[in-house]
Amino acid sequence: MPLIIPGAALDYYLAQGYYRMRQDLFTCQFLPHDDQLYTVHWLRVVLRDVQFGPKQRHLLRRNAAFSVAVRPFRLTAEYEALYSLYHQFLDFEAAETLAELLLADDTAHSVFNTEIVEVRAGDLLVAAGIFDQGTDSIAGIVNFYHPAYRQHSLGKYLMLLKIAHAQQQQKTYYYPGYVVHGYPKFDYKLWACLAATEAFDCYSRQWPLFSWEVVAQQSAAIVADWLSREGPSSED
Repeated sequence: MPLIIPGAALDYYLAQGYYRMRQDLFTCQFLPHDDQLYTVHWLRVVLRDVQFGPKQRHLLRRNAAFSVAVRPFRLTAEYEALYSLYHQFLDFEAAETLAELLLADDTAHSVFNTEIVEVRAGDLLVAAGIFDQGTDSIAGIVNFYHPAYRQHSLGKYLMLLKIAHAQQQQKTYYYPGYVVHGYPKFDYKLWACLAATEAFDCYSRQWPLFSWEVVAQQSAAIVADWLSREGPSSED
């Protein structure tokens, strides 16, 4: 029988600041960009505390004509075709195919219990959001959509759909990934409900309520720790 990571094990590692990369779990504290190092801050959303505001409710109403389905993920030509369209319009580096993004080179089997949210306009798949299921949590892995429908804010819409699905399944947490201190590229992950979002402290192993002040303090501690461990250069 193919190996599947138990849901409780995935919950545990997500709560320790780990995340999925292909068929592995990893964590990191830094993101290099343009010859600079930025600190990484993992996020989770406390689902019982989520209350959608006017912008979120407006987006749900605006996209109500789409049909939505959640089903177990199986890699298909339809998903790959949509991802290929999406990839052509990206302004950042990303895996060229879903297979490359999600699977190891030597296997088509996934060790994660993965599901997908489908968004359709009639029969046309216009957006899809992939997430992994734990026992008490879900982890959002990737959202992608048809460029012709970008005015519908489908990436943000998929975040709301994943949260709503997780609430229906009586999960406790939704893990959307990370933000980066001083680099706003990933700040959209805060959009769904800032008041219900927590930021992982990699030293205390706690999840304080998110604020940029909290993130700044965490960032300073990470940098100070890194500098203390690096020590003086061998050339000094």
